[in-house]
Amino acid sequence: MDRVEKTIKILKKESRNFRNAALTEIGHESHDPFQVLVSCIMSLRTRDTVTYPTAKKLFAVASTPRQISEMPLRRLESIIRPVNFYRTKARRIKKIAGEIAKKGGKVPSDFEELMKFRGVGRKTANIVMTYGHNSRQHIAVDTHVHRIPNRLGWIHTKNPEQTEEELKRIVPKRYWRDINDIFVRFGQSVCLPKNPKCDICPVNRYCDYFKTRGTGR
Repeated sequence: MDRVEKTIKILKKESRNFRNAALTEIGHESHDPFQVLVSCIMSLRTRDTVTYPTAKKLFAVASTPRQISEMPLRRLESIIRPVNFYRTKARRIKKIAGEIAKKGGKVPSDFEELMKFRGVGRKTANIVMTYGHNSRQHIAVDTHVHRIPNRLGWIHTKNPEQTEEELKRIVPKRYWRDINDIFVRFGQSVCLPKNPKCDICPVNRYCDYFKTRGTGR
């Protein structure tokens, strides 16, 4: 077993002790691709501790494409106000909801179709496919999933697109669906962007960053 698989297995076990990622939690609770899509749009440049309760508040009022598309924009803005760039996100969510409602209310289960929505990039599309449609063919790369494999020394990539490609090459396919959830939990709790907690890291013996920087500080 190589260090990639060893690291994943350890982190998968240890991640049970960390707080659930907001998008994973919403996916598990709702099993609804639309709610995952809307939550993901809200989550951009917003902390999970804000995204989750705001998404739950919105879905308690309106949870379907038609309900949200028919909601007055100002009402939608007022509900999601805690998230960053809420006005821009409200317009995007309302527009996407309207487009989905016109097409029968079903979120596309095709990656390229999801990418056609304005404001939906690769990360969002991958998250919807993974946690909304339960696909095991995608790896959702956010800031944690980009940072941590590079820090571990698995890859040396400059952007999320390269990271996605390289992870698909080196990570056994059976772990693809878990990667985002594992690394988001780990990245929020231990492998922080600044001052990572290398001294308590359960995989520091497999980490290039730890080996070259000692404690990582």
